[in-house]
Amino acid sequence: MDLVLAELGPRLRALRRAEKLTLQHVTLLTGIGVSTLSRLEAGKRSPSLDLLVPLAAAYRTPLEDLLGVAQHAGEPPVVQSPRRRSGIAAQRLSHHVGGIQVYRLILPPHQSPAPRRHDGYGWLCVLVGEVQLVLSGRDLTLGAGDAAEFDTHELHWFGAAGETPAEVLFLAAGPGDRLRLRVRMTGEPDD
Repeated sequence: MDLVLAELGPRLRALRRAEKLTLQHVTLLTGIGVSTLSRLEAGKRSPSLDLLVPLAAAYRTPLEDLLGVAQHAGEPPVVQSPRRRSGIAAQRLSHHVGGIQVYRLILPPHQSPAPRRHDGYGWLCVLVGEVQLVLSGRDLTLGAGDAAEFDTHELHWFGAAGETPAEVLFLAAGPGDRLRLRVRMTGEPDD
């Protein structure tokens, strides 16, 4: 724990600089005084949750990354083998608990799962094959390279379209973690 605390100040300073923020900007974002921020970065103030939570939000980083806990946990990231359920092979690619979860799914043909709804957001990108995506009765067909984002509170389901399996990268986010899909077509200029 002492190592985590010793590295916190430099990590806070590096995150602030990476976001190109001054101490005054961080004060406006968090309500934490400039003096307190400076002392935290210098290692002259012990952190508390009421300071760290708004800082993690301001720097757009999970609290465990802010603390560097994942680096010291001694557990390397593990990608599990795909697990099958109802014919779908699902491989979880993200290893953290909470936040956005990433899955590689292989969807068998000829399946129409029951539509469902729940809090959160979903994003999928078709890697191989074609996918049928149904959102509140709207029927979409996506091919390899196509992507879609949707509010999972809408009645939805997706599965392989056609006679062959489809492979997708699927991201599931909780209600506060909405994803933003930004696509640039080949040949379009950068912003």
